[in-house]
Amino acid sequence: MSHRPSAAVLAALGALLVGVPLGSAVEASRQNETYRQLDALIEVFLKVRENYVEPVDDAKLIQGAIDGMLASLDPHSTYLDARDSQQMRSQTEGEYGGLGLTVTTEDGAVKVVAPTDDTPAARAGIRAGDFITHLDGELIFGLSIDEAVDRMRGRPGTSIRLTVVRPGQPKPLEFSLTREVIRLKPVRHELRGDVGVIRISSFNRQTGDAVRAAIAQLDRQAGPRLKGFVLDLRSNPGGLLDQAVEVADAFMARGEIVSQRGRTKESIERYFAREPDLTGGRPLVVLVDEGSASAAEIVAGALQDSRRALVVGTRTFGKGSVQTLIPLSAETGLRLTTARYYTPSGRSVQEEGIEPDIVVPQLSDTGRIERPRVREADLRNHLVAERKADDRLIEDDGKPDPRFKATPEELKAQGITDFQLDYAVRILSRLGGEVRLAAWDGARD
Repeated sequence: MSHRPSAAVLAALGALLVGVPLGSAVEASRQNETYRQLDALIEVFLKVRENYVEPVDDAKLIQGAIDGMLASLDPHSTYLDARDSQQMRSQTEGEYGGLGLTVTTEDGAVKVVAPTDDTPAARAGIRAGDFITHLDGELIFGLSIDEAVDRMRGRPGTSIRLTVVRPGQPKPLEFSLTREVIRLKPVRHELRGDVGVIRISSFNRQTGDAVRAAIAQLDRQAGPRLKGFVLDLRSNPGGLLDQAVEVADAFMARGEIVSQRGRTKESIERYFAREPDLTGGRPLVVLVDEGSASAAEIVAGALQDSRRALVVGTRTFGKGSVQTLIPLSAETGLRLTTARYYTPSGRSVQEEGIEPDIVVPQLSDTGRIERPRVREADLRNHLVAERKADDRLIEDDGKPDPRFKATPEELKAQGITDFQLDYAVRILSRLGGEVRLAAWDGARD
């Protein structure tokens, strides 16, 4: 026998969803439509439970309804069960077990967003844009992102075989990986001649402190000969907003870093830099690519708009939305898109991304031409951009640049394995220790 919710329950749900008091004919009509839709939802639930070819767990049906509701909004709003909440905590704290891959799903296929530096996946040569089709020979097409991640994770020391389809390659590739405890070290640094290079692979709770420590160590190591810094944000999928603010603040003495604006005019938050600039105002180049997303775009946009840095590389991913974690119980929560973020000049990077001041392709990458660039605008149900005019520091005249004609083989013969990084280092080396670009000394109009 069917057990239907009472009219009182439906009325309460309808009033909650509509969010307006009774009174007008329009409001009453809206509530009646909500009741009708809720009634249809419950009717489908009951029919599936009673008539499906196999017994179905109620919790699974309800979970599916929740997932479908959130998936209809945008690609980043999700329900977090106990397992998901634990995974999120482990990633933001900086340690988890697995292969070191950030993945998403596209039309039922598991796509690699980026491998994490110095992990089994990165060392094996898995790349952003690869499609994982089989795990240990078993087809995983159609699995949810949680199911795919669960199968790739496991006890450290155990092995797993990945079959990968790479655009531009005629045959699938096979990778045998051994799972490890992935300890995310979000920041690495090195001195290249007289230029300090700081590489940020993710924004977890350790990132801000690690960047400040890297600046101090490079300053001590190079002393007065330090000509500037390269901040490498390529293939950085983002992370915590507060850590993005801390990183930008380390290179800025004043000015707005980012603002986030929600549903109403009152829901605006602004974040500002505080003195001092820990680099002493030394020249700065920021490296980005199509894998630079979210928090990485906040940093790049802040430093570009304040004219504190030149942004070099290729256009970024374009994720300009803010997700808020809303607890539902002790173990579950809701990750919901609640705002868009804006750069200091008022640009929303949603869909558009950050356009570099100097577009520099990665000539060292042999598959760069064949491999498709997947960005936020390619994801289903992405938020629509609030478009503004392009505001680049350096205009592109459209003429071919002879510096970008070298082949990977020619670069390798010159000892260059990372053309974009080499290009950025050369920019700073040419500036000289005492050179300051006038455009970097003031805020943008």
